[in-house]
Amino acid sequence: MWTIENRARYDRGKLRYPSDLTDEEWALVEPLIPPGKQGGGKRTVVLREVVNGLMYILSTGCQWRAVPKDLPPRSTLFGYFDLWNWDGTLGRIHAELYVRCREAMGREASPTAAIIDSQSVKSAEKGGVASTRAAMMRARRSRAGSGISLSTQ
Repeated sequence: MWTIENRARYDRGKLRYPSDLTDEEWALVEPLIPPGKQGGGKRTVVLREVVNGLMYILSTGCQWRAVPKDLPPRSTLFGYFDLWNWDGTLGRIHAELYVRCREAMGREASPTAAIIDSQSVKSAEKGGVASTRAAMMRARRSRAGSGISLSTQ
């Protein structure tokens, strides 16, 4: 419920962008980010700014090339996004924050019930994700299936 006390807690007016992390939010995310690799030069980028840049893209839906100049360059943001997606960091951050949110609301860490609508059941009957992916790809054209290439010889 939006009470005066609750409204103040969620006020993001003092941040540079509404998508920027507060100190409290950064304290939750920072320990989940892996340290830099051994050897080589030290990191020169501020990881909090990288996360702020990724949050900006996610919250606004802007294109990579439209990232404001006061955030890290789009190549840096995309590089970290790609790395953290590949090594599972984004999944770990999501899972940890998901569990903390549920526990803060007084719920079990993992849900005990699920809702399945008729559309989900229909796609699962046809093969689920694999059939959806196949339906979205362009059809392959082969000479053998054509009939024209073999009949003219």
